[in-house]
Amino acid sequence: MPSPRLQLTGIVKSFGATRALRGVSLEVAPGEIHALIGENGAGKSTLMKILSGAHRADAGSMALDGVPYAPLDPLDARARGVAMIYQELTLAPHLSVLDNILLGAEPSRLGWLRRRESRERARAALAQLGHEHLDLDRPAGTFAIAEQQIIEIARALPGRPRVLIMDEPTSSLGQADTERLFAVIARLRGQGVAVIYISHFLEEVKRIADRYTVLKDGETAGRGALADTTLGEIVRLMVGREVKDLYPRGARRAGAVVVEVKDLQTSRGLGRGTLRLRAGEILGVAGLIGAGRTELLRAVFGLDRVEDGTVLLAGAEATRTTPRRRWDAGLGFLSENRKEEGLLLGQTLADNLTLTKLNRFGWGGWVSRARQAQATAARLAQLQIKARGPGQTAGELSGGNQQKLALARLLEHPARIFLLDEPTRGIDVGSKAQIYALMGELADQGKAVIFVSSYLPELLGLCDTIAVMCRGRVVACRPRSDWDEPAIMAAATGGNA
Repeated sequence: MPSPRLQLTGIVKSFGATRALRGVSLEVAPGEIHALIGENGAGKSTLMKILSGAHRADAGSMALDGVPYAPLDPLDARARGVAMIYQELTLAPHLSVLDNILLGAEPSRLGWLRRRESRERARAALAQLGHEHLDLDRPAGTFAIAEQQIIEIARALPGRPRVLIMDEPTSSLGQADTERLFAVIARLRGQGVAVIYISHFLEEVKRIADRYTVLKDGETAGRGALADTTLGEIVRLMVGREVKDLYPRGARRAGAVVVEVKDLQTSRGLGRGTLRLRAGEILGVAGLIGAGRTELLRAVFGLDRVEDGTVLLAGAEATRTTPRRRWDAGLGFLSENRKEEGLLLGQTLADNLTLTKLNRFGWGGWVSRARQAQATAARLAQLQIKARGPGQTAGELSGGNQQKLALARLLEHPARIFLLDEPTRGIDVGSKAQIYALMGELADQGKAVIFVSSYLPELLGLCDTIAVMCRGRVVACRPRSDWDEPAIMAAATGGNA
């Protein structure tokens, strides 16, 4: 091993009575890709926020190329060569793509911004990711989540970092964009950049990283070379047990059609989407970024205005409606954007869980906090959400636990038809197995699930039927047994379906 580019020793951090980190140490060499792995709430994000200057450690030390390192804030860390790509988007949605990419690092001379050079740098950063076509002058918040993820990654590239921290960078990316990102990482490794790579996709960790460190409950549970270990051993270190039957399948049988979409078209990119969802069925939806998957679910749920086409619920026409009516009809929608659309981060877990059915928890316009708390505690236990209790605010949870809270709301409502957009985004392996089992149980009970995912192995492992979208249209919809990964990608890219 060469001398470490980055060295963290005995890092300790507490938030009130909660000890997030308990003496964690980590070393990363120049040109090394080091995987940081752990369950949601294990302390990964807290450790990286300390490294990137967003938090200050309570104890311990850090060194960068042998020099003591204690950044005052993220801008100071970036100036010293440490850049971070967050799982939760940190873009300024009202600012342009150009301004977001170069925010805080704008080229200037004598106090004047050099706009031409700024555009060249931003365009070059996007070109490395294969998205040089993005409009630099368009507000970042108007793009889809996957494209916002590309912009987030591009922000880290112009400054030529010495250490690059990537927190779930592929969680919203399709396979093609993931491959482009891996090519960028390989180039950075060749330039001597130390990369800390956080991901719940263990297959890609095994493929791209050199060494790993596993955190559990704020402590180091294991470390070593990835070439010398197995995925099963890493999972065991993460969750403290073996995880078997990741994609359980019961003996379910599809029933009557509960949702039928015919030639549905919206102004947001959906063009002539057509499919059927049956009771007791898990229907997966695959496709590239911008293919119309999210737009399909939003249109069915009444969030986007339908310009043409038809939605039938149990055979009855129900095209133009509102989300409130969809909730009343037994449909539940899980947004891919939990931070801005999925949860009220400033409200309690109890309020978030019961928001769509408050009439069940009181009378005469009053809500019983005790009944809310009782129902919330039961759901927290059911989904193993790590929280202090029903009164904690949703914004204080880790990203993965926030995702499980959003899913718990659909169960509490209760929904009969589940529209799930990237439900395992940012979820650790143990929690994924739990959610997969829950989805299987819902289908076994005769409930219906539409499941959008960019991760092909979970579509192939879990679904009964898979639909593939390309350029706003459903180009093929067949039983899972008729698909494999190459066939899905061929259909998604406009090849033979």
